[in-house]
Amino acid sequence: MSRPRRRGRDVHGVFLLDKQQGASSNDVLQKVKRLFNANKAGHTGALDPLATGMLPICLGEATKFSQYLLYSNKRYRVIARLGERTDTSDADGNIVETRPVNIDQQMLDAALESFRCETMQVPTMFSALKYQGRKLYEYAREGVTVPREARPITVFELQFIRWEGDELELEIHVSKGTYIRTIIDDLGEKLGCGAHVIMLRRLQVARYPIDKMTTLEQLQAVAATLNAAETPDYAPLDVLLLPMDSPAEEFPVVNLPSAVAASFKQGMPVQATNTPPQGLVRVTEGDEQKFIGMAEIASDGRVAPRRLVVEFPA
Repeated sequence: MSRPRRRGRDVHGVFLLDKQQGASSNDVLQKVKRLFNANKAGHTGALDPLATGMLPICLGEATKFSQYLLYSNKRYRVIARLGERTDTSDADGNIVETRPVNIDQQMLDAALESFRCETMQVPTMFSALKYQGRKLYEYAREGVTVPREARPITVFELQFIRWEGDELELEIHVSKGTYIRTIIDDLGEKLGCGAHVIMLRRLQVARYPIDKMTTLEQLQAVAATLNAAETPDYAPLDVLLLPMDSPAEEFPVVNLPSAVAASFKQGMPVQATNTPPQGLVRVTEGDEQKFIGMAEIASDGRVAPRRLVVEFPA
């Protein structure tokens, strides 16, 4: 007789993990899920094993809204090695070309300035984007190159930090879907010497504050004190969670009276006051402004449900 499948807690919110170098995003996701004893978890865009820094992990109902973080702007600190190009554009790849670094500060400044704009970027083959149902990095590992469409990106800010020997350090604030490895590879080609990433740290996703990040080791230390109890009290862990609607905090809010919200929660479009003319909105209920889901303003002005929060018994 098979054992019943173990079910975790109905815990909902966003945990800001400070990911360590060398770990895969999925590996740390599973560890965080177990430590919170959560029934559901998902991350909001993977970080390469080489990369460290902010990895928002959504638990429970927050996973329904994680997609909105995929479209958010991000900030990185990166160190590039000049003079070497690799097949993955980072230090985890194989060196495919070595060239002398014959540049000066004026050349570097001009090259950096050329990236401070809206442009089109061809995604790296070593990415999780899909082509004909398979991830690009699966083709790349087989030595196969497939067509990739250039995508619009914006570099909002590109700060020069230091240039010492063959190391170049930058801070970059970019739009959704931007590959920092590709920027560094393209920069190396502009400079005529080649370059690849040797350190990458994600400092920020959307508006999430860097001081709210927690390392896996810190989380494990808190969890260890809970596990010593016969009946764990998860409050010391749950206090680390940000609200489940924080992935969508940049969208406008529509508040519904409880009577109207009852129909909305049944999946029916409803009339509301003070709604924006169109687009996605966060929907809250009553004086407490409890988050109940995402909606789209229909052409007739009604608030049409798109993703609803499942309400669990206390």
